[in-house]
This record gives sequence, structure tokens and C-alpha cells, in this order.
Amino acid sequence: MPKRRECFEIRHYYDVLDLIKLSTTKLDIVAAFAVHSLAIKAGVLAHLPSSTSLLIKYSRAGYVGYSMTLSDEIVYKDVVVWNAMLTATVENHCYVDSMKLFVEMIKGNEFDSASLVIGVSVISRSNKISQGREVHCLSVKAGMMLDTFFCNALINMYAKCGDLGSSESLFERLECRDAVSWNSMICGCLYNDEPVKSLLYFKEMSCSGVLADNVSLSSAVAACTHLGEWDAGQVFHGLGVKLGFDGSTHISVSNSLIPFYSGCGEINVTHNVFRRLMCKDVVTWNAMIDGFATNGMIIEAFDCLYEMQSTGHVHPDTVTILTILPLCAELNLSREGKTIHAFTLKRAMGLDLSIMNSLIDMYMKCNRVKDSEQSFQAMPETDLVTWNTMISGYSHSGHSREAQALFKKLLHWCSRCSMSTMLGVTPSCNSPASLDFGKLLHGWLIKLGFLNNMRVVSSLMFMYINCGDLKTCFSLVWRYYAIMDTACWNAVIVGCTQNGYYLDSLRTFNLMRRETQVSHDSITLVSVISACGNLELLLEGQRSHGLAVKTLVDADIRVQNALITMYGKLGEVHSAHLVFNFCNNRNLCSWNCMISALSQNNDAKEALALFRSLDFEPNEITIATIISVCTQLGVAGFGKQIHGYVFRFQFHTNSFVIAALVDSYSNSGRLERAATVFRHSSEKSVAAWNSMMSAYGFHSKGQDAIKLFHEMILSGNRPNKSTFISLLSSCSHVGLVDEGIWHYDRMAVEYGVQPTIEHHVCLVDLLGKSGRLCNAYEFIKQIQCEREPGLWGALLSACNYHGDVEMGRKVADILFELDPGNTGYYISLSNMYVAAGRWGEAVELRSLIQDKRLKKPAGYSLLDVGLG
Repeated sequence: MPKRRECFEIRHYYDVLDLIKLSTTKLDIVAAFAVHSLAIKAGVLAHLPSSTSLLIKYSRAGYVGYSMTLSDEIVYKDVVVWNAMLTATVENHCYVDSMKLFVEMIKGNEFDSASLVIGVSVISRSNKISQGREVHCLSVKAGMMLDTFFCNALINMYAKCGDLGSSESLFERLECRDAVSWNSMICGCLYNDEPVKSLLYFKEMSCSGVLADNVSLSSAVAACTHLGEWDAGQVFHGLGVKLGFDGSTHISVSNSLIPFYSGCGEINVTHNVFRRLMCKDVVTWNAMIDGFATNGMIIEAFDCLYEMQSTGHVHPDTVTILTILPLCAELNLSREGKTIHAFTLKRAMGLDLSIMNSLIDMYMKCNRVKDSEQSFQAMPETDLVTWNTMISGYSHSGHSREAQALFKKLLHWCSRCSMSTMLGVTPSCNSPASLDFGKLLHGWLIKLGFLNNMRVVSSLMFMYINCGDLKTCFSLVWRYYAIMDTACWNAVIVGCTQNGYYLDSLRTFNLMRRETQVSHDSITLVSVISACGNLELLLEGQRSHGLAVKTLVDADIRVQNALITMYGKLGEVHSAHLVFNFCNNRNLCSWNCMISALSQNNDAKEALALFRSLDFEPNEITIATIISVCTQLGVAGFGKQIHGYVFRFQFHTNSFVIAALVDSYSNSGRLERAATVFRHSSEKSVAAWNSMMSAYGFHSKGQDAIKLFHEMILSGNRPNKSTFISLLSSCSHVGLVDEGIWHYDRMAVEYGVQPTIEHHVCLVDLLGKSGRLCNAYEFIKQIQCEREPGLWGALLSACNYHGDVEMGRKVADILFELDPGNTGYYISLSNMYVAAGRWGEAVELRSLIQDKRLKKPAGYSLLDVGLG
């Protein structure tokens, strides 16, 4: 201690002052503590410039709390001290404290124009326009409106707070305009989505004689990007080169040129601008990554991110993460998304709400619901966007109950919701079981006043269609049809088509064309063409095709693919071929549609030949389709090759491929191989379970099918319509009558699957094969489906099997009326007559077949001789 005392005694007063001023340039908190101690020892803190310098030192080191403590110890503060303290809070983003200090300064009349400039900048960041107007009035009263710096700050503040009119008014009254004044207006117009005005101010600036700088040029190029004015943007690029604002010296101009050129598709020029930059900041890298992503160059975008990290001096920031994560979500790149998640945790970016919201969205879109839930639960702080993202993610990934439960929890959490919340939870009502909840949402939307938005109305219409309440849906259509836009009409037409209401889809389309001036688009016609195909209305489908040609929508690849599918379903393979050959921009879906059309029309050889000439790498749908083609042809050798291809390219986890392989092996008599494929599949979908159940039934292993059904329930998979068709068919094959009836009775009550005609046919077949013909007959009468030929056909087949001629004749008479052109019914009744020895009636029926010129399709068998 004596040595330290001697040390301080020899120090000169002014040496300490110089040391404090010198230390403000170094951001070292230890040095700040040392200088602070020395200043106290030397008694220098009473000197205002010294205490101000020390205050700045703490602020720049990031310790604004010490700055405020030091400020409290200064008894007599002048305006410089106040301004320094105000600047310290702004630099450290403590805007609440900044406003408190600013108000305290105003009350004490310790302010000047610099104080007002700083205060206005805080207000613009906080978007507090009412306080900004108060400061404006105060400045007029204090006679500070002649200060150009302050007026520029006011212009910028009004623009940033969304009051562009006040900015323009203030700018017009400004007597002395410098480059900052013009830049404030140019940037302000751009900030308020007025790019045209931004360019007009740039033109006025040039005419006024004020030379453009890098800020002006950057904003002008950004305005051209907004407007798509590519020629004007190139002119500004040339002006920037002429004025010396090229990439090597002024990075902001180049940063605006990168999104400009990538926006007009000139990715090579974009890359040249990027490569010319000697010094790239994080904005440059983000713009280039976004440019690659915008132009569909996903690999290049990730390569650019990797190169950015490898530089070492520029690190990804929030904007980088928010640019990359949507790519992972769109392309289902969950592995890359998890890597980015790990990076955010490593860089302590996990507390950023926007990043966490984007991560939740990415996981949901990649169907990794558990990861999304874990991220949501781990968040220390959430906002409404977080909740909306989770609710919408649940709805669109099929977790309807979770979406509705989270919506209720949100109302308890904040008792408010936005339009995005409602648009996110509405799709969760996608079945008749959700209709009551959907009606509650409808009432909530009325209460919130959101029904003046057509997006909300269209989502309600779509919801009611999904819930099976077409009456309420069309009541909304009649209420709003005069103001419905194309998207709203599409919601009804697409909803009807997707839910099997094909006739209603066509009626809605006709209403749209007859009663309104709204024009259709490609999405409309895709649904209409699909409805025509499902209703087997060839003439209506051809008219839709003609309408597509007339309105120039036929060039849309989605419309062309829908036409191929429709013609395939209607047996018009030649027309499907013509559309396929007409396609100039065929994609993989086009090839899949054409192969599927050939397969549906039993032209398996042509389908196989088309597959061999495929221009694209096949996907799961291609493989599943071609497996079914091989099943039709009976070419086991080629099927094995496809199976090997499935393993080679990792398609063995796809549910459609697994289901197709199970069907293929089952139909070729290799049940054990089908079971092996099923058991070894890592992710079993409902389709795979259904195929395996159907395979067991086909091979007369009904008990195994029932056992598999219960195993499926225990695994967490919910059975669907096809599940019960496979199960009831299996019971029918082996005569498990009681088990079949038991499952039929429980399918609607316990599993929410409403019986359809296919289920009724299975039950009639089950009762008929067991000899309960009268029960089957009464069942058909009871369910009031007397006009369905399939039901009576199943009963006729059972009558033939058991030789019940009287019942068979009664059923056949009904079928002759319902479907007089079906030869099979006549043949079945004739065979019954022959078996019963009633030759006269059999001959008479055969003569009737000849008189009506009915022909039975010739049967055939296939034999694989190893040519596949």
C-alpha cells in the first residue's frame, strides 16, 4: 500500500485526464475499472469531461449499467453529460431507459438539438409517433427547426413510423436540403412500399444538383427490384460505376445489386457482382444465398452458406438462418434443418423468437411433429406467431385434436387471436366429427369481425365441405357469391372434388361461370377435369379440355397431367397419349400419369415400355405404379429387379412402395415373401397394413388378417375405409361370418369410418357365401341401396354358389333392370338353370343374350417365362 500511495502521488492531474480520454477507444472493461479507480484516487471525477469520457468508456464496453450508476453520482450534469448518457442507452439497445432519460432531460430543460436528434432516433425505433409529434412541437417552440440535422431526423422518424405524408410535408418546407435529406425521403418511400415515389425523389435529387451517394443508389436499385424495372436498375448500376460506387469500394450498392439481378433471373450476373467484392459483409452473403434460393439453385445456396462459414471472419446471423430454414421446410430437408438447429444452439441464437418460430415451422413441414413440440416446449418465451405456427402445423400434418387443444390453450394464455390463428385452426376441422368445433370457430370469426375477409370465408367453405355439411357451405356461397374471387370459388370446387362430391364440384363451376364475371384459372380446371374423370363424364371432360385450350390454360402442366389422368380413367388411352405427346414441358408427374393410365387400361406392356424410356429419375409413385404393372404382366423377374432398385435408392421406407410390393408378391403366390417385406418395413402406413390384410384374406388366412388388424390398432394407426374392405373381404374368404359382422357393426361407432357401398358389398358377400341368402336380401332392403348393382351382383353370385334358383331369379330380374348391358348377370342365371337341370330356361336365356348382342370379355392367363 505505501508503494501504491507513492505511485499516485507522483501522477499529475492532467496525466489522468489524458489517460481517461485515451482509454475510451479500447473496449476493455478491466481497463475501465482501473482508470475509474485511478480517477477517484486523483479526484478527477468532478471534472465533467473526464466523467463523461469514463461514462462513454463503460457504454462502449457494453456495461451500460455502470454508465448509469456513474451518471447518478454526477451532481451537476450539463447537456453534454445528458447526451452521452442518452447515446449510451441507445447504443446498448436500452430504448425504454432512453425514453425515460429523454423525458427527464426535457423536464429539466437540459437539451439541445443533438439531444432532440438522439431522442427522435429512439422514437423511430420504438414506433411511438405520438411522442414524435410532441418532440416536433417542442422543437418548433424552442426554435430548432432551422437545424438541418434535426429536420432530417424528423423526416426519417415520420417515415419509419408509417406517416409518409408528414415526412413529405416537412421535406417540402425544408429550405436547405443536403444528401441526407434526400436520402431520408428516398429510403422513407421505399420503407412505406412506395417505390415509384422513391424513384421520383431520386430523379428530383439529381435535377437539384445534389450528387447521389451510395445510400441513394442502393435505395434506387432496391426500388427497381420492387417494381421489376430491370432496365432502370441497369442504368443505376452504370451510374454507380461512373460515380465510383463499384463493388470494390462501396459494399452497400453491390448488396442491393445482388437481389436486383437475382430477382430478374440473371444469376450469373449476380454471381459476378458477388465475386468482384473484395470485402463481403454478412448482408452480402445473405443476399447471395437468397438469390440462389430464389432461382431454385438449392445446392448452390447451401454451398454458399458453407463457404461463408469457412471464411472465418463473417458468421451467419439471424437473417441467414431465416433464409435457409424455409428451404429445408419446402424441400423436406429435415437433416439439414436439424444441423442448422444445432448451429443456433451452439451460437446461442436459440433465444431469438423469429428463429425458433422458423424452426418449429420447418419441423412441422418436414413431418417431424415431435421435434416441433420439443422446440415449442423448450422456448422460455413465446409470442402469438409461435402459437399460430404450432396450431397451423398440427392442422396441416393431420393432428387435428392437438391443433384444437392448443387453440383452446392459446385463448387461456392470452385471450386473443389473430386472423392467422383462425386460418391455422380452421383446417383442423376436416371430418364430420369436427363439425361442432367448426361451427364454434364460425361463431368466433363473426364475433371478431373477420368475415369481411374472403380468405376467411373461403377457409370456412372448405371446412364445411370437409365436415360433410354442404348445405351450410353453399349457404355461404349464395351469401357471398357476388364478391367471391377466383381463390374463393376454387376453395369450394377443390373441396368438393377432394371429398368426392364430384357433381357438386361441376355445379359450382357452372354457377361460377353463369352468375359471375370471375374467370377460372388452372387450379379450377384441374379440379373440374378430375371430377369429370371420377364421374365418367367423357363429354363434360372433353368440354373442359376445349375450355382449357380456348382460355390458353391448356399449356399449364398441371392441367395437362389432369387431362392424362382423366382420359386414362375413361379408357381413352389414345386421347391421353395425344395430351402426353403435346406436353412440351413434361415433368415426372406427367410420366407417372401416363404410365398409370396405361396400367389402368390393362396395357401393361406399353406401360413397361414407357417406363424404360423415362426421362427422369423415378420417384416412389413411379416405382409403386410400375410394380403394379409387373403384377398385371406376371413378370416376377422384372418385379425382383424393381425390388432391388427400391433398396438401392432407399424407397423401401415409402408406404406406397411397400403396399405395392406386398400386393405383387401376394398375387404371385408368394405370401411369405410379402409378409417379410411388410415386417421389415421401418415405417408402416395404413396402406401397407391394408395390403397385408388383403394378402392374408386372398390366401384364405382370415384369422391372420384379424390378428393383423388388432396389431395395427395397437401400433397407433387409425383404420380407414380401405382397412375395413380388406378385413371384411378376408372374413368372407374363409367364412368368418360372426367376426365380419362384429367388425362391420363397430367400424362407425368405435373408429369413425362410415360404411360405404364397398363395405355393404363385402357384408352381402360374407352373408351370401355362408348361405344366409335371406339375411343378405333383407340387409340390402334395410340399408336402402336398392339401386346399387354391386350389392345385387354379390347376392346373385352367392345364389349361384348355393344353387338357390328362385332367389337367384328374383335378384337377376332386379339386375337386368339396373344394368341391362352386363353379360355376367345373364351368364350367372343361365349357369344356375343348367345346374338345376332347367335346360329350357337356360337355352331361352342364352337366346336372349344373342338377341341383345351381348358379349362376355374373353378371359386369359399370363405365364412368366423369364423374358422380363
